[in-house]
Amino acid sequence: MDELLNQSKEQLSIALIVGGASSEREVSKLSSKSIYTALKKLGYRVTIIDPALGLNQLSNDEEYFKPEVEKKLSTTNYPLAVQSLLDKNIDLAFLGLHGKWGEDGTIQSLFELCGIRYTGSGVLASALSMDKGKAKIIFKDNGVSVPKGLVISKNSYSLKDILLSVKMNYGFPIVIKPNDEGSTMGLTICTDESEIEKALEFSFSYSNKTIIEEFIPGRELTVGILDDKVLPVLEIKPKHELYDFECKYTTGMSEYIVPAELDEEISKSIQEQALKAYLSLGCRGYARADFRLSPENKSYCLEVNTLPGMTSTSLLPKMAKANGISFEDLIKQIVDLSFKNG
Repeated sequence: MDELLNQSKEQLSIALIVGGASSEREVSKLSSKSIYTALKKLGYRVTIIDPALGLNQLSNDEEYFKPEVEKKLSTTNYPLAVQSLLDKNIDLAFLGLHGKWGEDGTIQSLFELCGIRYTGSGVLASALSMDKGKAKIIFKDNGVSVPKGLVISKNSYSLKDILLSVKMNYGFPIVIKPNDEGSTMGLTICTDESEIEKALEFSFSYSNKTIIEEFIPGRELTVGILDDKVLPVLEIKPKHELYDFECKYTTGMSEYIVPAELDEEISKSIQEQALKAYLSLGCRGYARADFRLSPENKSYCLEVNTLPGMTSTSLLPKMAKANGISFEDLIKQIVDLSFKNG
């Protein structure tokens, strides 16, 4: 390990893992393009691999980042793509993936089987972070406040029972979302019971499990963690009522304030909650914890993202910048932490 850390950047060979087969494939390309540019500027030797393409990789680096007429993408291609790295003398796999099969421990387990070092959290932490229902239980057990809610499975729920539970425990509005998706894919805010059935169908089109939880009114906040240290709290002010896909990935659709304009005590409390959530899942290296802050200034942790976005509008880079860390420095720190954390 020490020998690798002491290698010059020109000697260090990094495989950038892009695209994938999840519903967030295009978002992954955006993140990966920014990561690729930074890695090249830093002087690393970079090989690009799209695991959904298996052995049918592209001949030109730029092609990996372009919108495409869909090729034959499959998760069954992942093992062959990862195994192909064994012949390339790769020192590190930098994960630019998002969503299923990228953030849920799947590809991490393949890297571990092949003995390839990778960025971000390990198999268990990644899997737990993507299973929002399990993560919420762990958060709560570790003193992290979360919205009240329940998880239901496809084809094994009663709409009548759900309506009764909502009326007794939450009231409206409620949030209905897939248990293991990101970027607000499949999410609906229901303002009355007439919207629930359609929202469930929408959510189940993305996942076999759905979360139903109370809607927390108030402010949208997030906290980045880098090397087990919290970054400044960032507030998101989306143009839409909800910080949805368009607001997340369209320049100008959200305003970002970092550090967030909060009382110092509240800011510190949210940072402490973020670190607790991160550590409770066993995360390592870097991550981002998302929160809602109620009008009564009570924070609720929504999730921890172990592979946060790295696009031009992404949040972790903005928080790092507020701490004096440029995007290139952030990428270098992530690389270095991957060797430090083993």
